[in-house]
Amino acid sequence: MIRRTFLAMTTALAFAAPSFADSHGPKDIVDTAVGAGTFNTLVAAVTAAGLVDTLKGEGPFTVFAPTDEAFAALPAGTVDSLLLPENLEQLTAILTYHVVPGKVMSTDLSEGLTAATVNGAEVTITLEGGAKVNGANITTADIEASNGVIHVIDAVIMPPM
Repeated sequence: MIRRTFLAMTTALAFAAPSFADSHGPKDIVDTAVGAGTFNTLVAAVTAAGLVDTLKGEGPFTVFAPTDEAFAALPAGTVDSLLLPENLEQLTAILTYHVVPGKVMSTDLSEGLTAATVNGAEVTITLEGGAKVNGANITTADIEASNGVIHVIDAVIMPPM
C-alpha cells in the first residue's frame, strides 16, 4: 500500500516535472532521473527521504543511481520497509551513500579510487571487468545534469554498518 502511494506520487511528479523544468538547457539531477523513466523507485525514495530539494540544489553532485531493476533485486519487502516513516534515517543513509560531492566523470575514475560520500562513508571504484562502485556495475556513465552527473548502476549499494 505504501509503495503504491509512493509510486503514484512518483508518477504525478513525472508528469509535473516537465512543466517546472527549465527548457533552456540541461535538467538537474532529479528532473533528469524522472525523465529517464528507469529510476521511479529511486525518485520515490528520494521524495520520501525529503532529499529532492537537495538534489535539485546547486551541487555539483555525482550520483550513482540504481535502476528500478536494482531496487527490485533487493530482498522482498525491503523497499516497502525503507519507505516507512520510522525508517527515514536508514533510507537517508542509504540514499546519501549513493552521492559524492563534486562532479566525477568516468574519465576521473581509477582502480582503487575511494571517494567520500554525502553519507560520510567511502565508496571504492574498481575497473577490472568494467567500472564498478562497491561491486555494482556502472552500466551507463556520464549522464550530465545541470548540477552534476549521474552514473547508472545495477545494484543498490549499502553503507557500512
